[in-house]
Amino acid sequence: MDIKEIQSLIKFVAKSGASEVKLEMEDIKITIKTGGEASETTIIQAAAPMATAPQMIAQAPVAQQAAPAPAAASANTEDDSKYVTIKSPIIGTFYRKPSPDKPSFVEVGSTVNAGDTVCVIEAMKLFNEIESEVSGKIVKVLVDDSSPVEFDQPLFLVDPS
Repeated sequence: MDIKEIQSLIKFVAKSGASEVKLEMEDIKITIKTGGEASETTIIQAAAPMATAPQMIAQAPVAQQAAPAPAAASANTEDDSKYVTIKSPIIGTFYRKPSPDKPSFVEVGSTVNAGDTVCVIEAMKLFNEIESEVSGKIVKVLVDDSSPVEFDQPLFLVDPS
């Protein structure tokens, strides 16, 4: 994670209204606390030699399972290269509908304009509306409803033409 990603994360947390966010990855821990106008950020980056060996063992089967996927993914990326990807700006639970009894924000084939809400992501009991950054037609929904999503995970493919 580089400094630009960290700065982007801090800005996003400040805009979201969340009071505290903790993010732990393999070699970095980030805690962002906001309160009023001041915000506090703590970044701890450490690589523990003891934790490295078990992680390598645990990751080996995952690498073997993922090996066939890149071959299939490379064929899809050639087809999908003309599309714009709408990605998740936060970690949370993805919902296609504003509530269970309402219709989905968008379907495959729907036309969206920049600024239109395409989904909501629930994070820490807050429902964040995710807006399209591009105008075009929804070609593919990449995430199932009510499933967890990661930061920067692709959600939709949009044909801008």
